[in-house]
Amino acid sequence: MPGNGLWRTKSIEQSIKDTDEPDTRLRRNLSAWDLTVFGVAVVIGAGIFTLTARTAGDYAGPSVSLAFVFAAIACGLAALCYAEFASTVPVAGSAYTFSYATFGEFMAWIIGWDLVLELAVGAAAVSKGWSVYLETVLGYIFGDGAKTTFDIGGVIVDWGALILVLALALVLTIGTKLSSRVSMVITAIKVGIVLFVIVLGLFYVKGANYSPYIPPGAPASSGESGVDQSLFSVIAGGASSSFGLFGLLAGASLVFFAFIGFDIVATTAEETKNPQRSVPRGIFGSLAIVTVLYVAVSLVVVGMVPYTDLATDAGDGSHKTLATAFAANGVNWAANVISVGALAGLTTVVMVLMLGQVRVLYAMSRDGLLPRSLARTSERGTPARATMLVGLLVAVAATFFPADKLEEMVNVGTLFAFVLVSAGVLVLRRTRPDLPRAFRVPWVPVVPILAILACLWLMLNLTVLTWLRFLAWMVLGVVIYFAYSRRHSLLGKRGATESPVPVEGADPTKP
Repeated sequence: MPGNGLWRTKSIEQSIKDTDEPDTRLRRNLSAWDLTVFGVAVVIGAGIFTLTARTAGDYAGPSVSLAFVFAAIACGLAALCYAEFASTVPVAGSAYTFSYATFGEFMAWIIGWDLVLELAVGAAAVSKGWSVYLETVLGYIFGDGAKTTFDIGGVIVDWGALILVLALALVLTIGTKLSSRVSMVITAIKVGIVLFVIVLGLFYVKGANYSPYIPPGAPASSGESGVDQSLFSVIAGGASSSFGLFGLLAGASLVFFAFIGFDIVATTAEETKNPQRSVPRGIFGSLAIVTVLYVAVSLVVVGMVPYTDLATDAGDGSHKTLATAFAANGVNWAANVISVGALAGLTTVVMVLMLGQVRVLYAMSRDGLLPRSLARTSERGTPARATMLVGLLVAVAATFFPADKLEEMVNVGTLFAFVLVSAGVLVLRRTRPDLPRAFRVPWVPVVPILAILACLWLMLNLTVLTWLRFLAWMVLGVVIYFAYSRRHSLLGKRGATESPVPVEGADPTKP
């Protein structure tokens, strides 16, 4: 129901009508296959090439495969809710747009601001990882002296990350369809690399490395403080979040980062030829593919080497990767192949994260919560100004700022978005039962409630420090909303939203 002030909602009809504005219209040219490629492109990346080994070595041991299953269950429940929303409201903006229709403008702004944290910070962090792999590959060609960074007056400049972000911003500006084709080629390469890891790695698996499957909990290290523990372990009185039950749960919350991507499929709904059918297929297709690959890779990696060999180096803080397991078995040529595959894999991760960020920024700008000029589309039907702004911000962050420990910041933001989307399904079923739904979440309200509980549970297993940073980011967002967005909101300028007109062909008696 429409409201006033902070809780005014934007009707579904108005959201769909806004997609036809000439100056801000996006081109509809994506298929279900394109969306599946986008999802797989962003999910198979930083998580599978770096996070798998790190989580096994520092938190979960061989049970990292179970951690992936836990994270996949939470994602699957949230995916059902995303699919219903995206097929009902095929508008750019994903969770931001959904929240505007259900919880009102203020919560929509909060979730949009939250998605900035998820997508832009994630793109910057993965760009840094890409630059590290580029340096490794350049070392194969030119020797160990090849570097992708240099020092200017004490400031470390990462030119590798800079070149990547600028090049991808150009591709996204040219057109989303071109982005999909680039993703398709690179995604095929990295899926081949992942299958290569699974098949070759099986020959080096040793059964003894799976025992103990869940290692006993480790005592707190000398340098670990309470804020470095998961919030749940602190509440429950655990000594640390390393290994044992607390480690397994903390590991599930960490590897959740590996699944981030299917929600980005929903941000492209407005550019899809048949969003009611294609968006759910893209979401479920990408999630199913990557879940199988992740569990298989994690089982192979922890079987190849003892999990203790995958722990973060306490001396320099360096993380182990998939290549570490092959190098430890003397298969250096395979480690080199994996490094090249990771370079290709991380390329599409950064591109799709930036794509998602641009679409969220575009949707917020079209509503007036950010400058409207950012929502203008070019002759190619892409929001060129928003793309250039996102490219600039991500480039600055990736070039000049360190990207350590950003995975958890991305996770807490994404989980918060999942909670709101899952709750939104319950709200919209009650407030707008007349809307035609091409995809319907089964067993409502059980599935949405389970999705909310699963995501909240994973959030509890993130560190206290992550929660503090997240709250600080949210406070900044509230300040910007009251200083700018509330006064410039198009919905506010239109006055109270009119009662929604029944959608043609809808059955008002069907919930």
